[in-house]
Amino acid sequence: MILGRKLTGKTMKFLLFMFVGVVHLLPLASGKAIYGNGPSQRTFQEIKEEIAHYGDVAKSVINLTVYGKAQNRSYERLALLVDTVGPRLSGSKNLERAIEIMQQNLKGDGLENVHLEPVKIPHWERGEESAVMLEPRIHKMAILGLGSSIGTPPEGITAEVLVVTSFDELQRRGPDAEGKIVVYNQPYTNYSAAVQYRMEGAVEAAKVGALASLIRSVASFSIYSPHTGIQEYQKGVPKIPTACITVEDAEMMSRMASRGNRIVIQLKMGAKSYPDADSFNTVAEITGSKYPEQVVLVSGHLDSWDVGQGAMDDGGGAFISWEALSLIKDLGLRPKRTLRLVLWTAEEQGGVGSSQYYQLHKANSSNYSLVMESDLGTFLPSGLKFTGSDKARVIMEEVMSLLQPINITQVLKAGDGTDINFWIQDGVPGASLLDDLYKYFSFHHSHGDTMTVMDPKQMNVAAAVWAVVSYVVADLEEMLPRS
Repeated sequence: MILGRKLTGKTMKFLLFMFVGVVHLLPLASGKAIYGNGPSQRTFQEIKEEIAHYGDVAKSVINLTVYGKAQNRSYERLALLVDTVGPRLSGSKNLERAIEIMQQNLKGDGLENVHLEPVKIPHWERGEESAVMLEPRIHKMAILGLGSSIGTPPEGITAEVLVVTSFDELQRRGPDAEGKIVVYNQPYTNYSAAVQYRMEGAVEAAKVGALASLIRSVASFSIYSPHTGIQEYQKGVPKIPTACITVEDAEMMSRMASRGNRIVIQLKMGAKSYPDADSFNTVAEITGSKYPEQVVLVSGHLDSWDVGQGAMDDGGGAFISWEALSLIKDLGLRPKRTLRLVLWTAEEQGGVGSSQYYQLHKANSSNYSLVMESDLGTFLPSGLKFTGSDKARVIMEEVMSLLQPINITQVLKAGDGTDINFWIQDGVPGASLLDDLYKYFSFHHSHGDTMTVMDPKQMNVAAAVWAVVSYVVADLEEMLPRS
């Protein structure tokens, strides 16, 4: 305010111009998303030119991880952990040990703000289990109990089998299911369609009086390999034991039933649930240089099922997320926003660790520019799956164009993931890798999920994509625009 003199018209216009100009500059100074909001917005062409300037950074990341000194590093780090610790079931000593090792690793790597955030997670153990076909012939079956299933009595359950191919068929034949073991031989068209039988099969069978349920493994390919996973009971419905069987056995029993054969199985399961266990989400950062309170989150889950090594699901995703921060640090880069790595716990039990992280941090959701999760394999990615506004999508398309040297530039829909969906539902843009899902679901949740599935060269490429995308989005002048 100017005191002691009358303000002229010109002075008033000048002060008004200065005030409006300052107000319009405030979003730019805060790092918040403004593309598409108001007269001060930057044009898309300006943002496109800004992104183009990261071409040399992208090439440096690619050269370091695909061809340079960091080549195969994520693979070798992962192999050391899973060979040392093995599978990492929620509530297990193996998971506890893996978290301790990763905390030490991240500190040793020179990352910042390395810490553990405590959560409570389910603790279930499968115990001894077996299934033997007694009629029409003796046949020992390969099974894996499903997560959270109850066990059988010590003597097991011996009962006749009813084979169905869908929930609709089960409803039609409901009276025939009483006192029997229901076997589901649902076709595999895609994971989303088939997994409902694993999740809900026991409940639907119990509703019609079945004693137990056996579910055809949710797998794109099988070499007599059962595939486990979580299942859910429903309040008010009796709990019955449930396990997955191989594709081969499910199809064989379906053929037997179609011929009118009487099928009898003896099922024994020692599965048991225990009180919730203490665990941790593992966190590390590269603190932002200009807007440290704003975050780009990269993540994968550290837990796995209790079979195989948990190398693919989701050791690979966790370790390329760590590698992304390592590469950026190695190149001496520090983005404007904080890059935060989170290694989730108890994802396989329904995103338990990430749910508690969201509850702890959701008050700051407006400061999250992008949440990223790799949990569909780290084979050779074909692109990036993205969920967000149309304006954010065109920005991501420009970011992905920086990866032209390795020919991975696609931006597709549905960038969701179990551990980041809480944020996406809150309006935060989300991203995940698009990978070879046929290969992924061939080994998913099975004894075959080992380091033998992994390819170091493909992991290098996946890590390069992850590092370039996370760094560029974290370093742009504005956050990604929301709807």
